[in-house]
Amino acid sequence: MTDEPLVLGIETSCDETGVGVVRGTTLLADAVASSVDEHARFGGVVPEVASRAHLEAMVPTIDRALKEAGISARDLDGVAVTAGPGLAGALLVGVSAAKAYAYALGKPLYGVNHLASHICVDQLEHGPLPEPTMALLVSGGHSSLLLSSDITSDVRPMGATIDDAAGEAFDKIARVLNLGFPGGPVIDRYAKEGDPRAIAFPRGLTGPRDPAYDFSFSGLKTAVARWIEARRAAGEEVPVRDVAASFQEAVVDVLTRKAVRACKDEGVDHLMIGGGVAANSRLRALAQERCEAAGIRLRVPRPKLCTDNGAMVAALGAEMVARNRAASGWDLSADSSLPVTEPHVPGHDHVHEVSKENLYS
Repeated sequence: MTDEPLVLGIETSCDETGVGVVRGTTLLADAVASSVDEHARFGGVVPEVASRAHLEAMVPTIDRALKEAGISARDLDGVAVTAGPGLAGALLVGVSAAKAYAYALGKPLYGVNHLASHICVDQLEHGPLPEPTMALLVSGGHSSLLLSSDITSDVRPMGATIDDAAGEAFDKIARVLNLGFPGGPVIDRYAKEGDPRAIAFPRGLTGPRDPAYDFSFSGLKTAVARWIEARRAAGEEVPVRDVAASFQEAVVDVLTRKAVRACKDEGVDHLMIGGGVAANSRLRALAQERCEAAGIRLRVPRPKLCTDNGAMVAALGAEMVARNRAASGWDLSADSSLPVTEPHVPGHDHVHEVSKENLYS
């Protein structure tokens, strides 16, 4: 094995079939097959549809990633896969595929945590993570503040959403505004032409007695929906761009305010932002502004690495190999509620003790 481990990563936690190839902290390939168009007519992700799409896309996407990386599967030092959290059926497709490839290749298998992978992917763009690192993860399923002193073994939750995640709120408001699915990109686009101060929407859990680092976007979502309904009931035109801008500002104001506060309270001078909502242009701008004012260095991967992808799984897998973490066993299973405190799922027996022969052709 080389000093720079070569790892294949498979991500199927939701509606993206992602396959990445990483050597150390260098990204060699990032292939994605999205089923978002198949879910658009339902206004959200349908688990059964996602699972079937993963089945159909898996082998072609792996082949595409290997070709893009310019390597043979036999060159790999390990295979990493998202074991959770996520949609159970979708996760099972990825875990099953990873087991098959790892067994056929006689390579170690690493079941890793989806949220920890979102943090680790930043290494592919900005180099090794500082220890400790404060991470704000925002997506359709998660809004979390996490403190990590070692991304392979120590991730501590500081705060999380108590109801709707930020990305989920974006999707719901986009639906109310008849802007389509997914909601994040389209609201970001409309907000650029609107006034973020036009409507004073509420900021959830920001009172003096509220939890310092937890998030709540359900009340905001309801307030925006009722404001829109009232305008429509009165026969008045809904200023879509102003609504989008004001709603977006309410979300990113709370996210950045709490993230910077957590950094100050914990004495951490780095903030990493990841997850699909991290692609939002206003979140990036406000985070940069507030971090600079607080003397905190901001790290945000490019938008393509913020959304679900195989590169982030490969990045965490490569870190597991580099730090000699125990490989997962053949009893690895998908865990839809895998806690972030478990960055990876080690097994009792190293996979090489089970399969030594390269069966892959």
